[in-house]
Parts: sequence; C-alpha cells; structure tokens
Amino acid sequence: MKKLLVLIWLLAHSLGAMAAIDAALLAPLAGDDPDARIEAVNRIAALASDDAVKLLHALQNDALYAAPDGKVYIVEDDQAFDPASGQKVAMPDGIDGISVNNRLRGAVEDALSGLKLLSENRTERLAAASELQKSASAAQAPLINKALEKETDPEIKAMLQLVAATANLVSPDAALRLAAVKALATSSNASLKPVLLGMLEKNPDGSYAEPEETVRVEVVRTLSDLNARLARTEFVGNLFYGVSLGSVLLLAALGLAITFGLMGIINMAHGELLMIGAYTTYLCQLVFRNYFPLALDAYLLAALPAAFIVTATVGIVLERTVIRWLYGRPLETLLATWGISLMLMQLVRTIFGAQNVEVANPSWMSGGVTVMGSLVLSYNRIVIIFFALFVVAAVWAILNKTRLGLFVRAVTQNRRMADCVGVSTGRVDMMTFGLGSGIAGLGGVALSQLGNVGPDLGQGYIIDSFMVVVLGGVGQLAGTVIAAFGLGELNKFLEPSVGAVIAKITILVFIIIFIQKRPQGLFALKGRSVE
Repeated sequence: MKKLLVLIWLLAHSLGAMAAIDAALLAPLAGDDPDARIEAVNRIAALASDDAVKLLHALQNDALYAAPDGKVYIVEDDQAFDPASGQKVAMPDGIDGISVNNRLRGAVEDALSGLKLLSENRTERLAAASELQKSASAAQAPLINKALEKETDPEIKAMLQLVAATANLVSPDAALRLAAVKALATSSNASLKPVLLGMLEKNPDGSYAEPEETVRVEVVRTLSDLNARLARTEFVGNLFYGVSLGSVLLLAALGLAITFGLMGIINMAHGELLMIGAYTTYLCQLVFRNYFPLALDAYLLAALPAAFIVTATVGIVLERTVIRWLYGRPLETLLATWGISLMLMQLVRTIFGAQNVEVANPSWMSGGVTVMGSLVLSYNRIVIIFFALFVVAAVWAILNKTRLGLFVRAVTQNRRMADCVGVSTGRVDMMTFGLGSGIAGLGGVALSQLGNVGPDLGQGYIIDSFMVVVLGGVGQLAGTVIAAFGLGELNKFLEPSVGAVIAKITILVFIIIFIQKRPQGLFALKGRSVE
C-alpha cells in the first residue's frame, strides 16, 4: 500500500513537472529586453499547454508579476502561482507587476490567436490559419510547425504550409527563405506582395534587403506567378459580382418592363414598390422571430408570397384609383406616380421611422464558398442570381403560356381589337399592373438580403431600372435580361479603374449614344404594335 501511494505521488509530481514551464523561458519576461520578451512569449506559446495559455492570459490581463530575484509569478485574488513549478506559493516580498507595452501586448494576442491552431474544433483551426495567413511572423514559426505536425485535415494542412512559408520569409537562414519563396509560388494571398516586394528593395547603403541573389531571383518568379493569379482572381470576381449586380437590376427592372414596356406607364413609384417588398420581408422576419423562433430560417419562404401579394395589391389599388384615368397621357402618369412615390416614402417613415431596419440573412444564406484560393462567392448573391433567373422564367411562362398572358399581349398590341372581341381591357390593365407591382415586391425581397432596408431604398434603383428597360427595348423581356446583365458587368469592370461615380456617368453616356443610334433599344418590337 505504501509503495502504491509513493507511486501515485511520483506520478502526480511527474505530471505537475510536465505541465510547468521551464524557468529559463520565463526569465526574459522579467527583463527589459523587448525582443527577448517577445521571443519568450512565442516560445511559451509553442508549448501549447494549459499552463502556457494561463500564463499568456495573465500577461495579457496584467496579472503577471516579477520578484526581485527574477522569478515570475501569476497573482490572482492575492494568491501567487509559480508557473515554473506549477504550485501555489506564499506571496513573495517585493514583487512588482510586469509592464506590457503595445508591442508585447500584440505579440501576446497573436500567440493566443495562434494557439487556436491546436484546437479540437476544426472551424477554430481553419479560422486561426486564415487569420495567420495575413500576419504570420518568424517568431510564430515554432507554434505553426507544431500545429503543422499535428494537423490531419488536408485543407488546413495546405493552408498551414503556406503560413509556415510566410513566417519563414524573414528567417535568418537563407535556405529556409529560398524554400519559403518557392512554396509561396502557388499562393493567391495578395497580402504577400508587399513582403515579397520589400525583399527586392535596396537599403540606404545600396545593398538589397534580401542579400542572397538566388532568393531574389526566386522572389521575382513568385511575384510574377502571384500577379498573374491575382489578375485571374480579380477577373473572375468582377465577372461574378457583375452577374450579381445584373440579377439585382433585373429583379428591379422586370416589373417596370411590364408596366412601362407593355402598358406605356412611366411609373416613378416603382422604386417604392421595391421598398414595400423589402419592408414586408422585414415584417415577416419580425413575426418569425417573435412567434416562431425555431423556424426563423424559413421566414424568407413566407416573405416571398407575402411581398408579392402586398405589392400587387398596392399596385392594383393605384391602378384603379389613379392610373386608369391617365392612360395615353405619359407626362401626367409621370407626375402622378412621382407624387405617389413621395407619399409612400413618407408613409413608411411615419410607420417605421426614418432609420434603416436590418433584415438578417437566414443561416443557409450566410457565408460563402471560396474559389481560386482567395475569392469568396457569397451564398446570398448566388441565391439571388438563381432567384432572378427563376422569376424571369416565371414571367415568360405567364406572358406566353397562360390566358392572362394572351390577353396582355392582345391588349398591348391592339387594344381596340381586343376590346371588340370581348377582352375586358380594363380588367387586363389592372391585372397587368398588379403583376408588374408584385414582381417589384419580389425584387424588394432580394434587395433586403443585400443591405439594410430604409425609406429611400427604391430611389437608388429607379434610374437604373429605366435604363435597363430603355436599353433592352421597350416591351422586350429578352432585351431586359441582356441589358440588366450587360450593365451589371460593364459597371463592375469599370468601377475598379475609374471609380463608382465615373463608371455610372460613363454608362449613362453610353446609353444616350446607343439610344441615339438605335432608339428602339437592343430588340425592337415587330408587327402591328410598332404602329
């Protein structure tokens, strides 16, 4: 029994000794050399033990003290803990707090962040590796190498290899620097460019920052590969965001293509119908949040029919009360609908306030997929692109495959003839305007997933919507689709080089010139309707 107790004591003592931190690692923390203190922090972090984490947290929270003999203690609640022995001890005389300047505090924060590389949680390790790609330093190399040895996930392992190479770029060993530069030849991390360019710069005395010529040659080659890869990534990114902007313009302009293109009504309140659709989405989210919190992610599925019904109803009321009396008088419809838009905006301000309201993405639309190394395609934009294509297909089916669509086309092409054969033109006008307004509501649902919702939401899209309809050709669904995606791509490729404002002006000038040459737009109406 006595031997067993002795064995247990030795085992416990052994575990305690393993958990403690070597006093030689702790000693620089009590000194005045800032570089030695930062190196000590990184070497302690590389231990990746609970005691190391505890000590770093103590240093971060100003709970680390030094005794006159140079020993380091953690002091909490008037209790001293010796990290070198792993034991609680009596409070030493004359201990004083270790000062932490901004540089040391940053090193401690980086070390604690880097320790997440050893977490059991894959998401935490992936996030830590992604973060370190931006700011890995040579001092963190021991911790990164340790994490690399333990990592089994292929994605994180590949990321850590690049992180380790980034950290080794400033290693004093030329062979390590050369290997690091070669390893980074496949990276798509734009933050590496300043570091690599810095290696090619010259010091005031004329010497290169990177003394080895073989390393500099490899840096030039890696920079060339990196620039080519970044250019391809930028092109694909602009292409995607152009399609995304085009889908938003399409949703905003599709309803207008019906009310303006088919009915000839200049509806300046179309933007406010978008806004009403977005606020309907906000209300649906509130209802789900308050009464069905477990099904909150499904609020969008309820918002789509709700927004369509609400905006279609508003549109039908507008058509029956105001617009039906103004057919054939475009200037009057413009003024009347502009006044209605002001009234709708003020009504929304009165009900919801002038401040924007937040509509959160459902969890299944949050985040994105990473392609080409660093390009993130957000799920909400991908969903909106497919949703816009679905709405276009639905509108085409309604106009070409349903009885309502047949009547709409008949009234559009020859109202008097349609009236003569028994088509209720007034009823068709009402349903057509309601359909265009309902589609605007669906556009509002999509817009609510890309930004905040406010009373002025529609004002930002009304001009673009008219540009899309005019450029595509009045009354042409295919022209509206092509014009929306074309303007979206043109805008996204111009913005990086000339800025957002100049890009918008350039597009406007382009449309004016195009309309001068081709007044009917991309696709001209054919047949009797032209007359």
